[in-house]
Amino acid sequence: MSLQPLLFDVESFQETTNTIPYLIPTEGIKYAGSKLKLIPTILELIRPLEIKTVLDGFAGTTRVSQALARSGYQVHSNDVSKWSSTFASCYLEAQAPLSYYQEHIDALNQSAPIYGWYSEHYGCLPEDLHLHKRPWQLKNTMRLDAIRQEIDRLQLNKTDENVLVTSLINALDVVDNTMGHYASYLREWSTRSYNDLHLKVPNIVRSQEKHFVTNQSIFDAIQGQSYDLAYLDPPYGSNNEKMPPSRIRYASYYHVYKTICLNDKPELFGKVNRRIDSKDTLSYSPFEDFRKDEAGRFIAVNAIAQLIQNVQARYVLLSYSSGGRATAEELENVLHENGTILNILKINYKQNVMAGMQWTKDWIRDSEKPHQEFLFLLEKK
Repeated sequence: MSLQPLLFDVESFQETTNTIPYLIPTEGIKYAGSKLKLIPTILELIRPLEIKTVLDGFAGTTRVSQALARSGYQVHSNDVSKWSSTFASCYLEAQAPLSYYQEHIDALNQSAPIYGWYSEHYGCLPEDLHLHKRPWQLKNTMRLDAIRQEIDRLQLNKTDENVLVTSLINALDVVDNTMGHYASYLREWSTRSYNDLHLKVPNIVRSQEKHFVTNQSIFDAIQGQSYDLAYLDPPYGSNNEKMPPSRIRYASYYHVYKTICLNDKPELFGKVNRRIDSKDTLSYSPFEDFRKDEAGRFIAVNAIAQLIQNVQARYVLLSYSSGGRATAEELENVLHENGTILNILKINYKQNVMAGMQWTKDWIRDSEKPHQEFLFLLEKK
């Protein structure tokens, strides 16, 4: 029999407690899995809990990690993506004065453009877009070539280098010719692509806590670690049987950013010039796996169950979509096997609804609709 969670409605909660959502400044690229709009709700939801240390296990653009750090929590920011750990290192670990970074960035902005590897594969003249779709206009990839070369020449320590690389990626994000990812490019130049690439100092978090950044699979990252709260936002994959897994993997969506971080000029393939290591056979996440195991259970569901069981945390805040592989019944079983569900939130971005719900009935009904997102707050056994 299902346990009934305590209900949580954001608006009524604020009315009864005379609180307003936290307005925490964060930075990040356009991102398919962004939780930017959820940050005030996440912070309000965990505020009453007696917690100090927090794991952001699938940090992505690190917006949630940034908000947690600015709110006074000690954060372990982890993601398997190299660009994510680069962002986290920039925002959570950088210690030099802002004037130091400003001096370097001012110099980078003055770099003379050159035609190099990035221009060859990712840039073109405005009039040549009909020949091959590209994510940036040539004037900006030539700036990219020059700036990325100069960052390597400076030979800074890794954290300071990550600040400059993050600044570069943030600048590229606002002059791109995409829908927010690099698995396909627009046929007509976006208005923003005509703007000139210009780097700015990232909004680095300054806090008294020592934060922790890792670039590992989640199961490796949690080994030997314990937390008061684990925030888990695994990639959901897709419940569309016709959707190839390569199209839903973040390795394929943001392949260019990994290349800019490593500056390794890898072998490329396909129409959008993806890194060879973003192919299905080389890039894999069990959370995005569309297959079933021998027992007929989705591999993605098994991964969620294993993670919740293994993470050493008093509380787990799980973010999940009804369009993912886990069904209502399967996810219900996973959560109840591991503790007590304290709260459930449904997030409907189109209707701007973030309201509490009864567990079984409402979740099953809404899980039949695409693109409904949910937050589950679990107190582990």
